[in-house]
Amino acid sequence: MTVPRTIDAVVFDCDGLLVETESGWTRAETAVFAENGFAFGPAEKRLLLGGTLESGGAKMAGLFGQPASAGPALAARLAELTWKELRAGAPALPGARDLVGLLGDRGIPVAVASNSSRRLVEVALRSAGLEDLFEVVVTADDVDHGKPAPDLYLLACQGLGADPAHSVAFEDSPTGVASARAGGLFVVGVPSVPGTTLGADALYGSLADPDLQAWAAACTSPASAHQ
Repeated sequence: MTVPRTIDAVVFDCDGLLVETESGWTRAETAVFAENGFAFGPAEKRLLLGGTLESGGAKMAGLFGQPASAGPALAARLAELTWKELRAGAPALPGARDLVGLLGDRGIPVAVASNSSRRLVEVALRSAGLEDLFEVVVTADDVDHGKPAPDLYLLACQGLGADPAHSVAFEDSPTGVASARAGGLFVVGVPSVPGTTLGADALYGSLADPDLQAWAAACTSPASAHQ
């Protein structure tokens, strides 16, 4: 399916999409699993991918055979280890800066909508040198219901003054794709974990894909399209 070029806004996920955070998350997740006597592999990664810290803590408690009340402590431990990993360095993924810059050159508003906490999103964007590129950044701290609920995408579009039905989302996880679709956005999938099935409206292997870069360079807003 062709990505629409006349759009109100573009909203990006952060982890694994704009910033190479997945290796840091994986090291932190592996450490938490090891602390609780469990191995961490591809199946566990797919289970946690794209979820909130809260949901991750609940899933880990279940996997570890611990009571649900252990979930918040597990989530807090994962958050602290991940923050340390991202603070040590998390580069922008190929094509991220160029794609966002091209959209900015075309006057297309851009936002970040992330299921991570604001503390983790801010350190990730700062580590990647992307912190000044977005007009709006919304995180799991800003909504009652994270992805796959549509709240984050709806809030991001509201902050940009954009109609979700005339906006495009970029996602790397099934949870994120479900969220953006529930919000009514056109969804471009760029999977961060091999073998992940996204079910997006359009699929690319990287933000650096020449077709995506050409798309960004040709985007227009509805206002400019009618001038």
